[in-house]
Amino acid sequence: MQLTFLGAAGEVTGSSFLLQTSRARVLLDFGLHQGGPGAAVANRRRLPADFARLDAVVLSHAHIDHCGRLPLLPRAGCRAPVWCTPATADLAGILLADSAHVQQQDAQRWGRKRGERGRQARSRPRRGHGADPTESARAALAPGPLYEMPDVVSVLEQFRTLRYGKERQVADGVSLRLHDAGHILGSAIVDLRVQDGSRTLRLVFSGDVGGTHQPLLRDAVTPDGADVLLMESTYGDRNHRPPEQTREELLQVLVAAHASGGKVLVPAFAVGRTQQILYELGEFQRAGRLPRMPVFVDSPMAITTTELYRRHRELFDEEALALVERGETPLDFEGLSFCRTQAQSMELNDLRGPAVIIAASGMLNGGRIVHHLKHHAGTPAAHIVIVGYQARGTPGRALVDGAREIRLMGESLRVNATVHTLGGFSAHAGRDELLAWAAPLAPVAPRTFLVHGEDPARAALASRLFADLRLASASPGAGQSVTL
Repeated sequence: MQLTFLGAAGEVTGSSFLLQTSRARVLLDFGLHQGGPGAAVANRRRLPADFARLDAVVLSHAHIDHCGRLPLLPRAGCRAPVWCTPATADLAGILLADSAHVQQQDAQRWGRKRGERGRQARSRPRRGHGADPTESARAALAPGPLYEMPDVVSVLEQFRTLRYGKERQVADGVSLRLHDAGHILGSAIVDLRVQDGSRTLRLVFSGDVGGTHQPLLRDAVTPDGADVLLMESTYGDRNHRPPEQTREELLQVLVAAHASGGKVLVPAFAVGRTQQILYELGEFQRAGRLPRMPVFVDSPMAITTTELYRRHRELFDEEALALVERGETPLDFEGLSFCRTQAQSMELNDLRGPAVIIAASGMLNGGRIVHHLKHHAGTPAAHIVIVGYQARGTPGRALVDGAREIRLMGESLRVNATVHTLGGFSAHAGRDELLAWAAPLAPVAPRTFLVHGEDPARAALASRLFADLRLASASPGAGQSVTL
């Protein structure tokens, strides 16, 4: 048996791991790399030839850094079923369609910019003979879409669903069981029983482990055993602020914006984070603490996802279900509006007075939030509230690190607004929550690999796993293979 770390090894995006036995090939996740220029290069690497012979793909959850390259598989001749929970299948359809649309828009924008540079070059006096080598290099780098909507439709036809706790054989000698990961709707801990010859091995992949006591979702489940453990380490080097403190900090931002008449801009992932923020704002209003100011969700994908959350109430935790039983709606409240069209989004530019605008993308590297930042980030009365993880190389990471000037869609933007980083709203478990999740597995001492984390976070978590649980772990590099 062999395990290859194809992504999310020393980084928090590009999740992908290949399990091979003498009888089967199973791919765990196939996500987009996100961040700086290196991410685009990684996403466009030619797929291994043996991907056409995959027997199964298992998807832990629908975030794009876990599912975003799946549409490349049909192009490579892969017709393997993609196994996931029903809610993940629903969400992946939304996110992958949006990803294809965004890539198409990006390609068109690159084409327009290349055309403008070409016209400018032709209007300049020629120096020597031949084409401008700089312009030729830029043209070679101008990307087309990684995939298009027909590719998305094709891979979605390969999806197969499995509910939590049910076991299913997905390849020769490989059976699958999914457990609730508490990260986003439908997120799963992957639990594989792998037989190869006379040897049977149990491999557990944590996916992304959710924090404890999150609104809407149940806490993550720890399987009752493992021989091999792939464990996420996104926040392996620190804990989040207590949720109560984070909620109070958000409330104080809202109060300050209400008093000054400023806008509150919340770059939020359309899946998971937007719904969490809406739940908190609804709780403020139900408690009579939310200042009277309009709240806008300006993301078609977030709107569709919110409707999907409402349909999958069976996955809510007891607190959210109690609200439903009392006749209340956890994801709705007075003053909440949804901007579905581009025209509705543009109308917010002329909105006077205080308001909350929640829009994707969560790392500020695209989407409608970019346009709201261009209109309001230069205003000292405005507030920018960062509520999620910011990968290296993204504009959001630059803001978290203290930058007052960032690059958005190829343009420089001066930021005079107040920037708040609210780590307590993370959908990822903090360090101590990760340790608590792994603790029940420590007595059986699984061979442990730390993935989905930057190297400092992995090193810190490895140290604590050994000190607290006597659990040794390794931090594999991208492309590394190990024999199990």
